[in-house]
Amino acid sequence: MQGVLNGFAVIAVVIAVGYLIGRRGYLGDNGREVLTKLAFHVATPALLFTTLARADLSVILSNRLLVTAISTFAVAGIFVAVGAVRRWGVGRTTIGALCSSYVNAGNLGIPIAVYVLGDASLVAPVLLFQQIVMTPVALTVLDLSGAGEKQPLWRQVTAPLRNPVGIGSLAGVAVSATGLTVPGPVMDPLTLIGNMSVPAVLLAFGISLCGSTMPGRGPDRAPVLLSVALKSVGQPLAAWALAAGVFGLRGEHLLDVVVTSALPAAQNLFTYASRYRVGEVLARESILLSTMLAVPVLVVIAALLG
Repeated sequence: MQGVLNGFAVIAVVIAVGYLIGRRGYLGDNGREVLTKLAFHVATPALLFTTLARADLSVILSNRLLVTAISTFAVAGIFVAVGAVRRWGVGRTTIGALCSSYVNAGNLGIPIAVYVLGDASLVAPVLLFQQIVMTPVALTVLDLSGAGEKQPLWRQVTAPLRNPVGIGSLAGVAVSATGLTVPGPVMDPLTLIGNMSVPAVLLAFGISLCGSTMPGRGPDRAPVLLSVALKSVGQPLAAWALAAGVFGLRGEHLLDVVVTSALPAAQNLFTYASRYRVGEVLARESILLSTMLAVPVLVVIAALLG
């Protein structure tokens, strides 16, 4: 469990630093917005490109990916259905569905995969699925829904071709699929830039906590609690049922998929919400609560299946 605690400790410290920066006003009134734009337009695309360009795409054919995909669509679908009935709006419902199913596979999933599961590559199917499928689809929905700044129809139709996160992901997949070797003078600067992504996202998240109310008590109470329940309990249960009951996974393989599905909502979802100016409170509170619940949930899973 040391790996779980270490991963959360690192995240908590960086978020706390962001909170102090916000309280002190070191970055001015627009500090959070600048960090968000830096992460969305520059650092995250670079990180995704360098990560996926080096990835082994054969993992997309694994049972782990199928379990991840089905359980993800199941819990996201539940949130979308409830959001449609409650009329939460397309943009808000999209952010909530992401918070219900999009796990922190990068800055938290990798250390947990290393220290708890013993193999960093075990998180690769989740990372690939989220970046190749979930992120482009969700951001396209947000673009077409008119979230954020209003744009002409032709810009909405071509949105997937201009989204920096989608471009970075697809470019990385293309490099990996074709077996091309990116020269060091190109890859090294991109790697350096990509290393800014996680700190920028966490710092922006910490700054956003300044002056915020207790999570789960504001007007977004219902979608926040639903997304947290689906993320912290629903998705791990769905993954366990599919892995054990449908795909017949046992032992370490079963533990792998359930642990990765129990990871909290990713901090970069707040970046997306901020970028499109929709569901920011929902994203912030869902991420915070699911991260707090992830420690006991992961401990229970490790005790039962480990």
